[in-house]
This record gives sequence, C-alpha cells and structure tokens, in this order.
Amino acid sequence: IEMTISRNTLCAAYALMALLALIGTWGNVFPLVLELGFWQGTLRFWQDVLVNESSRFITIDALFLGLAIVLWMMLEARRLKIPGVWLYVAGGLLIAISVAVPLFMLHRERRLAALEPGSAAGQLAAGEMLALLLMTLAFSGYGLVALSR
Repeated sequence: IEMTISRNTLCAAYALMALLALIGTWGNVFPLVLELGFWQGTLRFWQDVLVNESSRFITIDALFLGLAIVLWMMLEARRLKIPGVWLYVAGGLLIAISVAVPLFMLHRERRLAALEPGSAAGQLAAGEMLALLLMTLAFSGYGLVALSR
C-alpha cells in the first residue's frame, strides 16, 4: 500500500524534526553555554566530544554527514534558486545541523510547491511510514533519556 505525501504534510514533518532536534541539542548544551558563555561553552563542547571512542565516532560521523548534506544543499539551492543557503549552513554550524537541514528542506518543499502547484511530495509504502514512525519514537526516547542526565 502506497500513501501519497502532500507537500504541506512533509513541511509539517520537517518543522517537527527541527523542533525536536532543537530541544534535544540545545537542551543538552544550553546549561554549558549559560555557565561558560557562548564561545567558552563552544570550546568546552568540542573538548567534551573528544572524550572517548564513542563520542569521537558519532562526532566524525555527524560532521561528514553534515558536509555531504551541505554540498547537496548548495547545489539544490542553486538549482531551485533558493536564496540564503549560507544562513542554513551557518545555522548548522552555530545551532545544530539537525535543526538547519530540516528547515532548509521545509524551504525547499515550499519552493517546489511554488514551482509545481498541486504536486505531491512523493509516496511512501505503509512499511516505510511505520519505520519512520518507529525511528521518530526511538530518537525522541533517546533525546528524553539524554535530557534527563
């Protein structure tokens, strides 16, 4: 069974992802920034992510994933004539890539809707929708655990 996803639904999903990512990332780093200030807190953050093999793994993984996504964002912004792509890149560096990318994707969907009025965002099988829902729940659960520490 395939389900058609509207652009508005996809935009709402991207907005929710950005919000959950903002809560999860800044809920963890904000106390550090409050205590040390933005620049000292940022320096401490980068020192902290070097603490063990697991933190280094996930940091390198996220950095190179972010680099690939930034390249795609630049190309896509140029292709679709989306202004301000560097604001999303800066937001990814200063706020969180997990916040900036869904916001760029939301902007992209709005641009596609303007270029192709009435078009759908795409289709997903029921199993794919279920997998995405389970991932959302798992990631949100992890975020709650992380915020409780």
